[in-house]
Amino acid sequence: MGDILLTTPLIRAIRSRHPDAWISYVTKAGFTPLLESNPRLNEVIPFDPGTPLAELGQRLRAADFTHRLDLHRSLRSRMLRMMVPGRWGSYPKNRVARAALIKTKRNIYRDHRHIVERYFDAAKELEVKPDGGPLEFFIARAAMDGARRFLADQRMAEDRSLVAVVPGAQHATKRWPVRHWQDLVTMLTTQGMDVVAIGGPTEQRLCDEVAAAGAERATSAAGRFAVTGSAALLKLSRCVVAGDTGPMHLATAVGTPVVALYGPTVEPFGFFPYRARATVLQRVLECRPCSAIGGPVCPLKHHRCLGDIHPNDVFDAVRRLPR
Repeated sequence: MGDILLTTPLIRAIRSRHPDAWISYVTKAGFTPLLESNPRLNEVIPFDPGTPLAELGQRLRAADFTHRLDLHRSLRSRMLRMMVPGRWGSYPKNRVARAALIKTKRNIYRDHRHIVERYFDAAKELEVKPDGGPLEFFIARAAMDGARRFLADQRMAEDRSLVAVVPGAQHATKRWPVRHWQDLVTMLTTQGMDVVAIGGPTEQRLCDEVAAAGAERATSAAGRFAVTGSAALLKLSRCVVAGDTGPMHLATAVGTPVVALYGPTVEPFGFFPYRARATVLQRVLECRPCSAIGGPVCPLKHHRCLGDIHPNDVFDAVRRLPR
């Protein structure tokens, strides 16, 4: 989710510089909801990983695009580039500098740009530049209406007193401890705020445990909404507390302030909140970073990078965010 949302400033820049261009976006079928309402795109081409890549290659060859941008640089995208000859652009992943920082803790990065701005290297021939704007996600009215009905059914107010929390993450080392989430929810609800816990179907139990700490002033929406509905809830919130996850970037894309909790990953990787009202909480430790994307367990078995971020610190950061 996050990787796709982080490409939206480039999409916006291409549309602005080339208003009559035909712009297609290829992504896995499961991620198409992130883009299908984006008015800057002409089409979203879904790819089912269960089908032969050659079928997608044949479709792209037939389209005869003048420019092709590889914004993934994965093994699959490299294979696709071989199947679809022509002009391709790509961007620096800085793999050597990233590996050095993880393994030796030496920062040899020379490219200090956010990943959003590195993506623009793939489009050099299109003469586009970052416009200083944030990520984008477009929410359909039906999704906003559904989110408002949900909050009304839960007797919760939107915006000023509603805080969204996102306790889940794909990788375990990116998750703030459950007990910290519960303490935070207790603090927020005790101070008169409503809390909604957001997550996917696999995170229902986690979100239920976190929301239970707020009694009648907290609820879980995990598994009840697709990405558009979750985005609507994020937009209706005063602020969002999340780790280094896709929903954190989704919150910035809909313009909601965030308190972002970073553990195994660090800013030089290029994935901190972009052009957003954001507070990043992190701890300076000799063992950080330990991974590029997180992992199943802390390599040192203590997980201090996130465990040492106290709920009081997060609560204070929430209170300081602009209303």
